[in-house]
Amino acid sequence: MLVVTKPSLQTTLQGAPRLGYRHYGIPYSGAADALSQALANRLVGNAATETVLEITYGGFEAEVTEACTIAVAGACGLITISGETASAHTSLHLRSGDRIEIAPLRHGMRTYLAIRSGFAATEAFGSSSTYLPAGFGGLDGRALQAGDRLAPEGDANFRQTLETPPTHRPVFSSAIALRACASAETDTLNRADRETLFMETFLADRQATRMGIGLTGHTVTPNSDGKMKSAPVFPGTVQCPPSGAPVILLCDAQTTGGYPRIASIARCDRHLLGQIRPGDRVQLLERSPEAALQDLAEKQRLLAAWLDA
Repeated sequence: MLVVTKPSLQTTLQGAPRLGYRHYGIPYSGAADALSQALANRLVGNAATETVLEITYGGFEAEVTEACTIAVAGACGLITISGETASAHTSLHLRSGDRIEIAPLRHGMRTYLAIRSGFAATEAFGSSSTYLPAGFGGLDGRALQAGDRLAPEGDANFRQTLETPPTHRPVFSSAIALRACASAETDTLNRADRETLFMETFLADRQATRMGIGLTGHTVTPNSDGKMKSAPVFPGTVQCPPSGAPVILLCDAQTTGGYPRIASIARCDRHLLGQIRPGDRVQLLERSPEAALQDLAEKQRLLAAWLDA
């Protein structure tokens, strides 16, 4: 069991996405960076979507009350176990009384901490993932607080020590390129605005949350009368509100929207959205749907050799 002593800016329990409920207006939720969640879980012998801690900006501390095996992936600051430096991307075998500290992050936004057998959490609508706006899933539907006690679902000790292959360890920086495809209303952009969208570098604004990432530095103007009917949107949809500043939707975003959908982040790069922080440079690289599918297949083949094991 872990006892939280310092919960960071926002730490939540996140498991599998919440599938099959979007027609009720319930978003997917789940990890903002599902690849890092899967990598952390792999190191403790869990399924890819087992419930983990999603730690925002680092600055997290907890105490261990029973021996367990954990792993840390995603954006990582300095990790220490009872004062001794520890590594991300490896199985960490802890003893009762150990203290875990994850320092604030320099690059990236979210760290994932997995425990053998996964963290116990309350399920809602088929998933243990926390959805903060409605207050369900995870631990009472809220972010963690100092004093919270987190128990594993079963035996928390893993008999192996694994390390993520170097080829599978994401590197995070303050500049991020995202492959993207045209979407339903991309044709409402004139040629100059389309070139701006797919060739210029934007900055992530302060609204870089689990709901969406606003982009600043350039504006585009869809040929729309502002009366577009609400239509389905998904994580990765890029909408354009009347301000002309695009917004990329993330895992907690709404299920419908009335702003033009001017692009869609390719699935192969969607996990990167969870690591964009305010001030980061963001560029969209236009791909055809066929090229995006090929990129996804190649990325899945690369990951499968490690994660599917």
